[in-house]
Amino acid sequence: MKKLKNHVDELFKEVPDSEQKQAIKQEVLENLEEKVFDLIQQGKEEEDAINKAIVDFGDIDDLKKELGVKQPVKKNNSKLNLGFSIWGSILIIALFIFINVAYSPQTIWFVYPTFAVLWWPLAMYFNWLRSK
Repeated sequence: MKKLKNHVDELFKEVPDSEQKQAIKQEVLENLEEKVFDLIQQGKEEEDAINKAIVDFGDIDDLKKELGVKQPVKKNNSKLNLGFSIWGSILIIALFIFINVAYSPQTIWFVYPTFAVLWWPLAMYFNWLRSK
C-alpha cells in the first residue's frame, strides 16, 4: 500500500511536524487501508480499490485548520494589471502611429488596430471594477 502512504504524505506535506500530525497521519492511513481491504473483499481489483479509497477520502482542509496550517492569501493584482494594460496599449498604439507616419503618411490606417488594442485595458478595467 505504498501508493496510500505516498498520498497521505502528500496531503500532510504543508503541515508542520508534530506528534499530533504523526498520529493523525497514521489514523488516516489506517482508515484508507481498511477501506481498501473492504473494497477488495467486495470484489474490486487492488488498484481500483486504492484509487476509489483515495477519491472517497477527499481533501483534508478541516484537518489542516485544526493543525494550524495557514492558507495562503491570494493577492488582488487587478489594479496592477489595469495599469500594465494601459501603458502597454499606449506603447503599442504609439508604435502603430510611428509606422503609419514613417511608411505611409498619405493613408491614415493606425486607427483600425487601435480599436483592437483598446479592448485589452477595457477588459482589465471591468475586471478591476468587479474585484472592488
